[in-house]
Amino acid sequence: MPHATEDNITDLARQRWATAAEPRLAELMTALVDHLHAFAREVRLTEAEWARAVRWLADTGRISDDKREEFILASDVLGLSMLVVQMNHRFDAGATPATVLGPFHIDGSPPAPYGWDMAAGIDGTPLFVHGTVRDLATGEPVPDAVLDVWQADGEGVYEAQLPEVEEARLRAKYRARPDGRYCLRTVVPLGYTIPMDGPVGELVSRTAISHFRPAHIHFLIEEAGYERLVTHIFEEGTRHLDEDVVFGTKEELVVPFTRHASGTAPDGTRVDGPFATAEFDFTLQPARG
Repeated sequence: MPHATEDNITDLARQRWATAAEPRLAELMTALVDHLHAFAREVRLTEAEWARAVRWLADTGRISDDKREEFILASDVLGLSMLVVQMNHRFDAGATPATVLGPFHIDGSPPAPYGWDMAAGIDGTPLFVHGTVRDLATGEPVPDAVLDVWQADGEGVYEAQLPEVEEARLRAKYRARPDGRYCLRTVVPLGYTIPMDGPVGELVSRTAISHFRPAHIHFLIEEAGYERLVTHIFEEGTRHLDEDVVFGTKEELVVPFTRHASGTAPDGTRVDGPFATAEFDFTLQPARG
């Protein structure tokens, strides 16, 4: 094999990576070589810039742990996460659209019955989210669907960011009723900034990019016979809907949060004091082949 020159280095690297035993790995790596080399040539990458980029990647790895996924955050703010979601979840019209998982989901949330308060002991305006889980093809309810739910607190902090917290906090897995109806109790979410104390935040701070996410609640629904759905709901009229730093906002997911002075909540309980309600039906895409 000839020695490398500026003119032939890309071809040489492609040839080496094309030897991968798995065809898909060979496809991915040769394409990566092509695009990385094309980027370096396009911007005339300097050695100092290359070294700084390598340090940034190393710092991103060092700050990541089992509760903080800084590389996912990097993917999110670059729009890569949302692009991958949209390419891999091309649901039919009428299905609830998918959005990013984000870096703060925790597996193993506790099971929760209809109307359970996952925000017990946490300050904020009580919020009841309710609706029906439906089958896109038939319009019929999906019985006993499980909704994995999580959100940030009033200061924009997730449980995953609180190492001192050992119990589930603002997260639960709600089981819908046999008629597909679900109801969860939480607190009205607030918009928040992504973590700015790491490599991703430092990079974003050097731009005019908004580092805020609009107020939202995360949902994950995995039911046999349906496509996996990772999505959010957003409060209508909340700030930053049009400048979500991770590109996750979709019009179909923006819903009104109706305020009440007091009264009967969707789960049938009496609330003496201000609370809010939001109604949203999740429509699941039947699995394809």
